[in-house]
Amino acid sequence: MDKKDFVHKINLKVRFTEVDMLGVVNNVVYLSYFEHARLEYIKEAGLVPPNGLFTDGTLYFVVHNEISYFDFSKYGDELTIYTRISYVKNSSFGYEHIIVNSNTGKLIVEGSGVLVHVDAATKKSKPLGKSAYEKIKKYDPSAKIIKGKE
Repeated sequence: MDKKDFVHKINLKVRFTEVDMLGVVNNVVYLSYFEHARLEYIKEAGLVPPNGLFTDGTLYFVVHNEISYFDFSKYGDELTIYTRISYVKNSSFGYEHIIVNSNTGKLIVEGSGVLVHVDAATKKSKPLGKSAYEKIKKYDPSAKIIKGKE
């Protein structure tokens, strides 16, 4: 993955509570960083319902996460998290992330995940609306739209 291919990025500073007894960011914390970045992405892309999250009767379930670790982060490090939607299907979409040390430029982790759009009442997958496709394509033109293949 190349960070120039990502339209979205956020910065954060590693907090003390995120490091383990070895003084490095615990491996599970990177999933939390990805989630934070995804939420910021959907805000910037205009994908949050008008009345706020959880107000439109749908949910998004994470059904897959994958992380490759290349280096470590420690307390006080400044990190940049790059996020993009790599593909969109009928009711699911894939995210990709890169986390780099903002000061050194070193790659810390690469990750990906799959989220499924779910009806809150039935807990079954639900097709994304036309406006979601349009907003994603407008914000992130490189996102691949793959309709009809779930």
